[in-house]
Amino acid sequence: MAPPKSGRRAPRKKAAALKYEPGKDSAPRVVAKGEGLLAERLIALAEEAGVPIREDAPLVEALLRVELEREIPPELYEAVAVVLAWAWRLEGKA
Repeated sequence: MAPPKSGRRAPRKKAAALKYEPGKDSAPRVVAKGEGLLAERLIALAEEAGVPIREDAPLVEALLRVELEREIPPELYEAVAVVLAWAWRLEGKA
């Protein structure tokens, strides 16, 4: 594929995956994250598994700073709750 004509590179893809089990976990945890080819692979795996994918660049940037297997910090609770509610509605769990 030809590079963009402006001479700028296309932005690298970024992705983060969360796991949350209500009643078991006290807060969602970051279970996978990455940029570039790793992000593309995470997205492809999620698509293959039927996992809902939502684009939210500011949230992904924040989640990339969380260590793997760590709970999200309290300042991300509201943003992540919005995403979880969206995913649960898609799956008919809400």
